[in-house]
Amino acid sequence: MTADFRAWSDQVCQLDAALELLEPLAAHLGVPSPAASNWYQLLDRKLVPQLQADPLLVVAVVGGTNIGKSVLFNQLAGELASAVSPLAAGTKHPVCLVPPGTDNAELLAGLFEGFVLQPWRSAEDPLRESPENKLFWRAGVNVPPRLLLIDAPDIDSDAIVNWDRARAIRQAADVLIAVLTQQKYNDAAVKQFFREAADADKPVIVIFNQCDLEADRAFWPQWLETFCGETGVAPELVYAAPHDRAAAESRSLPIFSVGSDGRTDPEPAGKLRTQLAALHFDAIKIRTFRGALRCVLDETSGLPAYLAALRAASAEFSAAAETLSASDMARVVWPNLPASVLVNEIRAWWDAGRSQWSRAIHGFYRGVGQQVVRPVQALWSMGRPETNPLDAFRREEGGAIVRAVEAILDELERLSKIGNDTLRPRLLRLLGGDARQGLLDRVRKAHDQLPAVDEDYRQFLRVELDAWRDENPRVVRFLRSLDHVAALARPALTLTLAVSGFVVAGDLVGQAAMQAAGHTATELATEAAIAGGIAGGGEAVVSTAGEGVRQAAGRLFLRLQARYAQRRAQWLAGWLESELLGELLSDLRRGAEVPEASEFKAVESALAAIRVD
Repeated sequence: MTADFRAWSDQVCQLDAALELLEPLAAHLGVPSPAASNWYQLLDRKLVPQLQADPLLVVAVVGGTNIGKSVLFNQLAGELASAVSPLAAGTKHPVCLVPPGTDNAELLAGLFEGFVLQPWRSAEDPLRESPENKLFWRAGVNVPPRLLLIDAPDIDSDAIVNWDRARAIRQAADVLIAVLTQQKYNDAAVKQFFREAADADKPVIVIFNQCDLEADRAFWPQWLETFCGETGVAPELVYAAPHDRAAAESRSLPIFSVGSDGRTDPEPAGKLRTQLAALHFDAIKIRTFRGALRCVLDETSGLPAYLAALRAASAEFSAAAETLSASDMARVVWPNLPASVLVNEIRAWWDAGRSQWSRAIHGFYRGVGQQVVRPVQALWSMGRPETNPLDAFRREEGGAIVRAVEAILDELERLSKIGNDTLRPRLLRLLGGDARQGLLDRVRKAHDQLPAVDEDYRQFLRVELDAWRDENPRVVRFLRSLDHVAALARPALTLTLAVSGFVVAGDLVGQAAMQAAGHTATELATEAAIAGGIAGGGEAVVSTAGEGVRQAAGRLFLRLQARYAQRRAQWLAGWLESELLGELLSDLRRGAEVPEASEFKAVESALAAIRVD
C-alpha cells in the first residue's frame, strides 16, 4: 500500500472520527442522525473498516426472492453453506465464507459493522427468524485467498428487516453478483437496490438464472438492456444459467458467458469461482473506495448536504435567539435617576479630592447650613404633596419594568403561535399554566430588593469622574480654586443662602431643589458645573465660568445617567434570562454557534482535505 494511499486512508478515518464528535451538536439542532443514510453507511461500514485492513475482496450474491441465489452461492463456495428453500425469503441472515487462515472474528466485525457475528454451525442457521442482525460465518475450504463470499437476504422481501440487511451487505461489498430472472429483472425494489449500487460505482456481475437457453436467448439481451437502463449498472460480466434443479442440487449447474451486452452466443464459462479469483483485487478495491467516497462527497445527498442541513437548522436557532434576546426584549423607557442621588454621589467623590482643611470646613458648615435652611425647606414644601424623589423614582421604575415584562410575555405568546418549529414547542412549554402571573410577581419582588445605587455603579462613577478630571484639568483647577475661596467665605455664604440662595438659583428643577438648598451659592455653582446644569439655577451661576466648563460637565452628567439606565436594563435582561429565558436562550445560542464550533470546523477541514486529493 503506497504512502499516498495510506495518507488518503488516514484522512477518511479522520473525517469519520470528526463526524462522531459532531453528532451531539447535530442532535441538539434536531437534525436526524445520518446513520441511516447511504453515504454515512458507506463511510462507516465500508471505507473506514476496509481502509484499515489488508485488501480483501468482498463478493456478495444478491437478488430478489425465489431466484436461486443460495444455489449459486453454494456452487461458488463448492459446498453446502446456505440452505436452499422453495419458500420466499428463505435466507433471513447473511452467510459469509472466508478463505482458510482468514478466520478472524475481529476483522470481520470491522468489515460488517452493525451485524452480530455468529459462528456457522449448519446451513439452516440463516433461515431462523431473529430480531438481531446476525451474520453467520466460517472458513470455506474452496474459497480463493483474499476473497470473501456472501449470500445476502432477499432485497425485495416483504420483511423490511431482510431488505435492510441486504442493503448493509451491499454497502460492505466490493463486487455484487446480481442474480436476475425473467420475473425479477424489472422489479421496482430490485432496480432501486442496484441503482444505489451504481451510484457507488460497485462492479456488478449479472447472472440470468432459471433460463431456457433456447427459448430465452432472444429475450435476455432485452432484459439486460432494460435493467441497465433503469439502474445505471454497466456489468463487468454477464452470464446465463439454465433451469436445472438436479444440477443445482449437485452444485454442478453450468454457467454460460453471453457477452457484456447479452447478445453473444452462450459459451461454457467454467467455474465462476475461478474467474472471481482472477479479478484484479487491488484495482477493484480502489474503484469501490472511490465510488463509495463519491457518494460521501455528493453535494445533494452526501456529507455536504448534511452540513448544509446543520447550517440551516443553526440559522433557525440563531433567528430564534435573536428574536428572544433578553437584552433586546428588555427595552424599557427608563426614568432618569433623581439628580439628588447623582449629586450626592458626585459630592462624595469631590469631597474625597478636597484637602483635609477644605473638607473639614465644608463638612462643618454643610451641617450648619442644613440646620439653617430646614425652616426654608418646610416653607418651600407648603401646599405641595410630600414626596421623596427616590421613592417616586422607584415607583416609576417598577412600573416601567412590569410594563416591559408584560410586553415580553405578549411577544412570547405571539411567537408561540407563529414561530418556527425550533421555537414553537419550546415556548409552549415555557408559557404553560400560571407562568405569566408568577413571573410578574417575582419581578416586582426582585425590583423591591434592588438598591437604587449599587457598589458596581459607584465604582463606575468614580472611574468616570476620575477620567473626567484627567481629561479636563483646566476645568478642575478652576473648580478647585472656587472651592478654596468658598471655604474661606463659607460662614457668610452659608448663613445668607436661606435668603439669597433661591434668588441666585431661581426655581430649582424638580427633585434637585431641596438637595441644593443645603449648600452655599458658590458650592452650588461647583456642583452644578459637575452636574451639567441639571439644577437650572446652578446652570445660571456656573455660566460665568465659561461655556467649556458647562459643556464638559453636561456631557459627563448625561453619560452617567445613560450608564445608569444601561446597568438597570442589564439587570432586567439578566433577571429575564435567569427567571424566564435562561435555559431556552442558552439552548438557542448553543445551536446558533454550531457552524463555528470546533467539531463542525474539524469536519469541514477533513472534507476539504479529501476533496483536494
